[in-house]
Amino acid sequence: MRDRWLGPLGTRLFAAFVLVAIASVGTLTAAAVITTTQGVDAREQQQRTATTQAIATRLADAYRAAGGWTNADTAVADTVAEAAGVRYVVRSGDGTVVAAHGMGMGMGLGMGLGAQQTLDSPRWTSADVQVSGAVVGTVSVGFATAIQGAASIAWSWIVAAALVALVVAFALAVFASRRIAVPLLRISNAAQRFASGDRTARTDPRDAAARWELGGLARAFDATAENVVRSEEARRRIAADVAHELRTPMTVLQASLEELRDGLVPADAERLTALHAQALRLGRIVEDLASLAAAETAALSLRLAPTDLADVVREAHRATLPLLDAAGVVSDVEAAQAVPVMADADRLHQAVANLLTNAARHCRRGDRVAVQVTVHEGQAECRVADTGPGIPEDEVPHVFERLWRGSASRDTEGSGIGLAVVRELVEAQRGRVAAHRNADGGMTFTIRLPLA
Repeated sequence: MRDRWLGPLGTRLFAAFVLVAIASVGTLTAAAVITTTQGVDAREQQQRTATTQAIATRLADAYRAAGGWTNADTAVADTVAEAAGVRYVVRSGDGTVVAAHGMGMGMGLGMGLGAQQTLDSPRWTSADVQVSGAVVGTVSVGFATAIQGAASIAWSWIVAAALVALVVAFALAVFASRRIAVPLLRISNAAQRFASGDRTARTDPRDAAARWELGGLARAFDATAENVVRSEEARRRIAADVAHELRTPMTVLQASLEELRDGLVPADAERLTALHAQALRLGRIVEDLASLAAAETAALSLRLAPTDLADVVREAHRATLPLLDAAGVVSDVEAAQAVPVMADADRLHQAVANLLTNAARHCRRGDRVAVQVTVHEGQAECRVADTGPGIPEDEVPHVFERLWRGSASRDTEGSGIGLAVVRELVEAQRGRVAAHRNADGGMTFTIRLPLA
């Protein structure tokens, strides 16, 4: 049900959207009502003033033609009033009503106090009747509707538009809230299942395929879950591999020591030499594990400084040359120019030496190892290529995993940690290491580092 509707987050988002919509629509509606009312009032008042002034002008013409109000012909003013749908009353300078139009029968020219109050209402507009610059009277024009009539019509339309806008805003708020909240709810449910131990829990494919931030969040969660699963599998595999590596020498040591203790075999040089070899093997395994642990924390102890990668590679080659010669492997280094990098020279030396040691361990007598230092695509690059038996193509992606040993090296001495140490040391210095099988056999390991 939580996935099908909004949930707590979606409800809060919906409430926020609705509040914003109400505030926005209310503000715009108030502004529209105020400006419309003012505009309508101003326009209507302008029209009434113009109509009143037109009637006053016609009355002034009539007054001028008759020489006074007694015989003034107000027919033209009456025509203007009828066309505008208004009525009017004219008073002389002393306040006496001298002319009127549209006032109804029985009112006569002797309107009293009540009529005066009527003329002062908002329905009436007054103007002076001037002849030759002198005020000869005042005309009061009465309009059929109050000023608020047009504003009320405008208000009704504005309110209707505001209600429509609110309905649309509510619909959009529901749509937007669901588009945001429902994917988040699905991702949250997947995270809760994963945290509860369900390692198969992943986000909905629709969320992972989505664009923008929610899609990125879903993909990041799936990638994190995959990494956690791989890490747990690697940890279990490491535990099993370490147990396997330690079990054989420990069993041999235990059995041999028990035989010596019980006097079943003599403590001669040959027996003690075998025990010493097993102790050395245990020591190498422990040392390899310590090297891996140190490599994993190398980023905390790096001493970065401007370093010439070519010099480091040449020194590493000189250090491992006796081992390469003893294995009957021909080696050479091609590094004609300086290649500056910002790195820890000791850690970098260890990584290159591990690659060369790995080549000496797995190559056959007469094989060749070529080391090349260049600048490629704006990065420092060290390539260690050999002509040995190589690694099967399907096993290449696993060469840098901890304690991994290929099917072709089961009988070769080693713990499968050296290449994992190389990766940790290189990545700690913001570099990358890769491996690929050569077309004509053998392997090529490539270290890339940013140029200084």
